[in-house]
Amino acid sequence: MAVYTDVAADELAEFLRGYDIGELLSYKGIAEGVENSNYLLHTSKGSFILTLYEKRVATEDLPYFLSLMSHLAQRGIRCPQPAKNRSGAVFGSLMGRPAAVINFLEGVWPRRPNVAQCAAVGEGLAKLHLAGKDFPLQRGNRLSVAGWRALFAQSAAGADPLQHGLHALLHAELDYLEHAWPKQLPDGVIHGDLFPDNAFFLGDTLSGIIDFPFACNDILAYDVAICLNAWCFEPDHSFNVTKARAFLGGYGRERPLSAAEEDALPLLARGAALRFLLTRLVDSLNVPAGALVRPKDPLEYARKLRFHQSVDSIRDYGVIASGLVA
Repeated sequence: MAVYTDVAADELAEFLRGYDIGELLSYKGIAEGVENSNYLLHTSKGSFILTLYEKRVATEDLPYFLSLMSHLAQRGIRCPQPAKNRSGAVFGSLMGRPAAVINFLEGVWPRRPNVAQCAAVGEGLAKLHLAGKDFPLQRGNRLSVAGWRALFAQSAAGADPLQHGLHALLHAELDYLEHAWPKQLPDGVIHGDLFPDNAFFLGDTLSGIIDFPFACNDILAYDVAICLNAWCFEPDHSFNVTKARAFLGGYGRERPLSAAEEDALPLLARGAALRFLLTRLVDSLNVPAGALVRPKDPLEYARKLRFHQSVDSIRDYGVIASGLVA
């Protein structure tokens, strides 16, 4: 979450008159995150999140992930639900941007996930994948391997000024992954961005999964690899095999990975690390003046990428035998 677009009180009040969510009492921008503009709303009927969809979300994609949240909720996945306006639509326009109001979920995201929380999010991700099997809409992943070359072009000039040798690392890795990327693994609906700040907990219990603008159809194990990067490294950038074993075990208890998915996981983890390295690099070079946003460190993912390049098999992630996840 972040704030790129400043919303005036009178324009917000006019927009919310189209909803039956009560009288606006207060609102404030949410600085966390990097993609869209988000505000916490307090009304006479409760708390809500207002999202203005910014740079990487096309208006034509909104029905996909707004409908997906309703689909998942009907199948027991705790996730936000979009409020319909008085015309029955789940999004409208505010400050020249598509905007939606969603309900507020209770919980706190873990600043430093523990082992139990890693297991819980693994289980939750697998349940999400299973619940999405019969979702009828399709949306390609614009930030998967076919989209990385364009991101590299946007950020290449800023790579070496950030870290000497980063340009060469990106160029070589992109060449390798474009050639080696798997094409026959199970696919379906993925979240695409299930970082700790997109998972809410009450204690060690997963209470909700939020932020679906990157949801799409792609390789399911790629979503697992994204989480392996996001949940299983420590602040000093060391890989925590105990957390990885808990995460993969939690996932596998709900949806066992196939042998082919296990074999591909190190490669998919390299791809996930490259994807977030590239988007963070692009974002760090293009922060709009006055935006309430905290760009995330691209070099965090350069370190993770180098780690995954040294991995030979899923056993290096703490999985001694395939029976732990399959």
